[in-house]
Amino acid sequence: VLITATIKEEEEMRKSLVFCVVAAVALSLAAAPAFGARYWPDKWWPSKWGADDEKGSFNTITPARVLKALSVPKTGKIYRLGRPYSNSMPLFGNRTYSLHIPGLPVGGPLGDNKIVWNDEFIVCEVGQVGTQFDGPGHVGIQGDDGVMRWYNGKELAHSGNTYGLKELGVEKLGPCIARGVLIDMPGLKGRMMNKGEVIYPKDYQAAMRKAGVAPLKEGDMVLQHTGWGDLWTKDIPKFNSGCPGIGIDTARMLAKTGISMLAGDTWPNDVIPGESETGAFDVHNFMQTVNGIWYLENCNSDVMAQMARDGVYEFLWIFVPVQFEGATGSPGDGIAIQ
Repeated sequence: VLITATIKEEEEMRKSLVFCVVAAVALSLAAAPAFGARYWPDKWWPSKWGADDEKGSFNTITPARVLKALSVPKTGKIYRLGRPYSNSMPLFGNRTYSLHIPGLPVGGPLGDNKIVWNDEFIVCEVGQVGTQFDGPGHVGIQGDDGVMRWYNGKELAHSGNTYGLKELGVEKLGPCIARGVLIDMPGLKGRMMNKGEVIYPKDYQAAMRKAGVAPLKEGDMVLQHTGWGDLWTKDIPKFNSGCPGIGIDTARMLAKTGISMLAGDTWPNDVIPGESETGAFDVHNFMQTVNGIWYLENCNSDVMAQMARDGVYEFLWIFVPVQFEGATGSPGDGIAIQ
């Protein structure tokens, strides 16, 4: 009898131990942040706009929405969000920008009128320096099968070569004309945001309530002011070291809403360091590669601060990517009109 009882007790203890281990693992998984590929399914294509689509979020810019956006301005005041491109601006990694005028003047004089002229010679990653627009061919994901894919599952092997992309070139997009909404985080928090500080959906909602603007709708664009751009030329090492920005929860909210684009005063718009300890720019992948929502980065934070002082939280937004055929991105100057 004693032996039987001991065996039963051991069995019960074993079952209890297994249950505790399983419960602990489940709780730890629930509490842990989502990592890398868990932000999207293994097969995240085709796009909701069809297997052949190359425009992504710019599909939301319909004639009806353009006409509605054109009714937003009340004063006609213009705010230029692009920064000047200069030899001294911050650059990500080992990217290059250099402008020279080879001789002053470059040519002339010619004719009786003795015309003279200057030209510039620019060497740079033209789409990915300064105020920069990330197009469909910019960031991709290498799958477990080893295949590198970009927006809508387009495979690198079929999509381009070193002379430009055959698919997903920035020239496929067209202009973005939309209702814009300024998310003024310094105005909400009373300070510049910190490196690694996440912007959550509740922050967006609080900022919009404070500004008194209607909620985001499909086709709208977001202009995200963190204040981090104040470091642009004042402290380049700190500016490049990381930044505040959206995390995965806000990215999911924006993707579900169906915004046309996200612009901001940091170099990635996402929070860096990211929420995932093992991911690398995974919100970039979630927004652009998986959901086809395009970014304008390194916008002028001084202009955003002026917009906030002027009470311009809703505006007409106009951005036109330069049609570099087969390019991954574009320089540009986003325009907000009050």
